[in-house]
Amino acid sequence: MDIREALMAIHSKRQAMAIVEFIGDDAQHFAELMKIVFAGEYRLTHYAAGIMGYCVERRPELIRPYLTKLLDCLKRDDLHDAVKRNVVRLLQYVEIPRGLAGKVYAYCVDLVDDACEPVAVRAFALTVAARIAKPEPDLMNELRLIVRKHLPHTTAAFQKRAREVL
Repeated sequence: MDIREALMAIHSKRQAMAIVEFIGDDAQHFAELMKIVFAGEYRLTHYAAGIMGYCVERRPELIRPYLTKLLDCLKRDDLHDAVKRNVVRLLQYVEIPRGLAGKVYAYCVDLVDDACEPVAVRAFALTVAARIAKPEPDLMNELRLIVRKHLPHTTAAFQKRAREVL
């Protein structure tokens, strides 16, 4: 299967799952998908990011070689919300390496603290930040303060996630 062609053919849940099944636990096929994610072509990047998330949910180890580059990619101003959402979502399933934990935590806290971010991005970021902060009481207290600041002005979905996480 040519992943690029498959992404361009039809955008449906069925097609996405067919691509996920094709990739399976094959690192080379996943690398092909990641090239598309990093290429920055608006529509293809958006679709590929969703499939990347499904692949990582099934096989978290596939993303490990790409974590640093993926985190750097998140700093782009022109990044589609769907890509950001899928990256932060997949971080919930990945063991964050110690060397990246501070960077991931800071990035996620910034997302949680930004009321302009979509609620799904903020909710996933909250889960990731809380997982990193859990063994560190000072970090957890910082996260609680940020969440409490936003609770009166957020959606019910975010409030539910905040109660579960904190």
